[in-house]
Amino acid sequence: MTIDETPGAPAAPPAPAKSSRRRDCRATAMQFLYMWDANPSANVPGALLEFFSTQEHPREYYSFAEELINGTLEHQAKIDELIKTNAHNWAFNRIARVDLAILRLSIFELLHRRDIPPVVTINEAIELGKTFSNPDSRRFLNGMLDKVKDSLDRPSRTAAEN
Repeated sequence: MTIDETPGAPAAPPAPAKSSRRRDCRATAMQFLYMWDANPSANVPGALLEFFSTQEHPREYYSFAEELINGTLEHQAKIDELIKTNAHNWAFNRIARVDLAILRLSIFELLHRRDIPPVVTINEAIELGKTFSNPDSRRFLNGMLDKVKDSLDRPSRTAAEN
């Protein structure tokens, strides 16, 4: 027993898992997409410059986030159609904006980042939902992303070979 332990006292909660750079980038990309949805601009480069200037790390740290943001914005119309197609019993305009940002980001990853196993993308989306959305969002996110994953022509547990 250390000096800080009291007999019979509950153990201290485990330290939160150390965040990876990619997880940080996904969270940053989701936050930008959320902000963008609320206040779109014709000047994406300017919005990115301003956004990254407020982040904890230098812009270079967020290169993966920037790839995700640009790809998501480039393919947003197709991504939104997929969301509408798969959101049975959900009106698109009623999806929580945080969940919508997570879905857009994750669907872009599922469709266009063959170097990332789909199950990794889905797990990361659920983690974003746990952190930024309400407790029920993870079921919604998982269900929506599973439908998209099932339509892919590649393995779900490994990165696809190009």
